[in-house]
Amino acid sequence: MTSPGPVGLVVGQATLDDWKTVGGWAADEGWNPGLSDSVSFFAQDPDGFFIGRVDGEPVSAVSVVNYSADYAFLGFYLVRPDLRGRGYGLATWEAALAHAGGRTVGLDGVVAQQDNYRKSGFELAYRTARFTGVAPVGEEPSGVRAATSADRADVTAYDSACCPADRPVFLESWLSAPGHRTFVRHTGEGRLSGYAVIRPARDSLRIGPLFADTADDARALFSALAADAGGRTIAVDVPRANTAAVALAEELGLAPSFETARMYTGPVREFAGGRVYGVTSLELG
Repeated sequence: MTSPGPVGLVVGQATLDDWKTVGGWAADEGWNPGLSDSVSFFAQDPDGFFIGRVDGEPVSAVSVVNYSADYAFLGFYLVRPDLRGRGYGLATWEAALAHAGGRTVGLDGVVAQQDNYRKSGFELAYRTARFTGVAPVGEEPSGVRAATSADRADVTAYDSACCPADRPVFLESWLSAPGHRTFVRHTGEGRLSGYAVIRPARDSLRIGPLFADTADDARALFSALAADAGGRTIAVDVPRANTAAVALAEELGLAPSFETARMYTGPVREFAGGRVYGVTSLELG
């Protein structure tokens, strides 16, 4: 499709191979994308990735990934730095948003762009801070172990309670992607009380999601993640609305590096925000 925006800009659906270029742009912005993220993103909605080209060369990108009949998530809003200020980004944004139809759309955008997002109908829900550092390795946590395929149904159900939409297709890829390590914690009665994923990224290991019933559950999972990291730097995106999650990150010696704004265009279903100690990814929520 040809956008109604700047002369010469053609916006169309992107391929997974196209997204290698976009991932490089994201890395250059300091977003530290996971090395296998894009494969899982495309698994959820392969038609939700858009790229703008001028004379066949990529200049802009946006993803709008549909999770359900009611909810979509926008990410990767990027324009090549040497071509900013020419309207390429907005035209690509408008073309991509049409993919969501009548769904409520969420995003985690840089705070500086919050007013611009409001002009497109987004309203602030809360802010998220990326905490980074080397987490201390404590005693071996009780009730925590590496996840197996037998945990998949429980993890999927737990995840659904922590998100504005069910996402079994995404999780099927995310939990088994190359380099991704998943840990679960159970109560003494055998009930799942949290799970977490750690994965390799450009500049550090990324944690996401980190979902847990309580701060103690999250702390135990974090201990397993720190041990798995083996002294390498980790990064986790923590909703500031969850004060227990922020306190835990600070307790572990992690420091905030930048903030984003979680915004929505409309209502989302109720979910257990108090269990969200670490967002899955800023690109897909």
